[in-house]
Amino acid sequence: MTKTWSLAVLSLVLTACATTTPPASVPPEAPTQWHAPLPHGGTLEQLSTWWARWDDPALTQLLDAAQQASPTLASARSRVEQARATRTSAEAALLPSLDANASSSRGFNETLGAVATTHQAGLQAAWEIDLFGGNRAARMAAEARYTGAQAAWHDARVAVAAETASRYNSLRTCEALLKVAQADAASRSETARLTGLSADAGFQPPATAALARASSADAQGRLAQQQALCDIDVKALVALTAWQEPALRQLLASARPVTTAPQAGLFTIHTLPAQLLAQRPDVFNAEREVAAASADVGNAQAQRYPRLSLNGSVGVAQVRTGGVSTSLDTWSIGPLALTLPLFDGGRRAANVDAAQARYDEAAALYRARVRQAVREVEEALVQLQATDARSGHAQRAVDGYQASFQGTQARFDAGLASLVELEDARRTLLAAQTTAASLQGERMAAWIYLYRAAGGGWEAQPTTSVQTATPASRS
Repeated sequence: MTKTWSLAVLSLVLTACATTTPPASVPPEAPTQWHAPLPHGGTLEQLSTWWARWDDPALTQLLDAAQQASPTLASARSRVEQARATRTSAEAALLPSLDANASSSRGFNETLGAVATTHQAGLQAAWEIDLFGGNRAARMAAEARYTGAQAAWHDARVAVAAETASRYNSLRTCEALLKVAQADAASRSETARLTGLSADAGFQPPATAALARASSADAQGRLAQQQALCDIDVKALVALTAWQEPALRQLLASARPVTTAPQAGLFTIHTLPAQLLAQRPDVFNAEREVAAASADVGNAQAQRYPRLSLNGSVGVAQVRTGGVSTSLDTWSIGPLALTLPLFDGGRRAANVDAAQARYDEAAALYRARVRQAVREVEEALVQLQATDARSGHAQRAVDGYQASFQGTQARFDAGLASLVELEDARRTLLAAQTTAASLQGERMAAWIYLYRAAGGGWEAQPTTSVQTATPASRS
């Protein structure tokens, strides 16, 4: 009998040594360098303080409000709590379990041959000895998914901050365009008024007055359209922040409008892509999913091998009949049970194949996430470089067309230029002013996009928790 048990134990040990799992991490396959130029050489402030560079209190208030109101963050926080509960359950599977029970009954007792009252209480203990590491693998998978869920929560915070800042930037850009449209409409309206007076006095033909009125009406239409676009941005901010619209409009009116992006850089971009990937919570989450999938493979493999469990109990009982009480106390250790899987129709092997397939998928998704992260940063750097290169040209164009329009206006007032010439100069100036205002918005949007692509200042820290993280408006 002893020889049989020795052979069985030896077989178990040899089988355990044969258990293998795929690697818990895979190479990210990141490029060795950026191909787009880094803003200011990549040597500026960290992402965690970049919001303060805008010097706009309205923006930080809106970011805080969006943080509180976002359903995306609520969902991410819920997933963190679920992952924490799963991790606790996985850790508990490695420990013995202990249950208590108690009962009381009265009835005919065959042993005593009389009616008796019986009171019982006991403790039941059970422990599955993790021979092949299945429970340990489950705990590792749960731990990886928990840390990944925390990173996903940070990623949601960054996304909410970027979305809110983008909408706020859209509104401020719209307001700048609205000022251009207002000035243009006022100028055309005054030209139409003066041309009408001149036509009534017989100094201008009726066709010229009609052209001036048409130009003024066209400007008023553009002004109304621009105002509608700004109102749409306000209502989008209302939905994002859960603020009441009157209070939001009051905040926007009292805050200093941001019309130009800071000329100094906003944050550091690491010169090596591999360093930046460490700042992307979504990449970190994908990497943790690879580790969890690897542990899942180990867990599935362990289910194919024998399982060893140990049970025990301690019990007390009291039987009372005819005024006489009898105590019956018991205890036991065992049984030590070995379960050998013999036939399951290929279910356990199929579970291993499925876990391996999920691992391959997680590895592929991780590599794809790395490529996407690199692409997003490269695109943001290109956009930032392009807007910086265009800014000077756009301003010079505005200055030149402004001087040309003023000259044409003076000649028109002196009767040396036609209204058609004036309108052509006005349209050219309007296009240049619109381009310049839109370019400022594009540059701000490029910084926001780079903030989002660079991970929002997040860094992987095992001790980071959802409860102690700083608000999105300060990260």
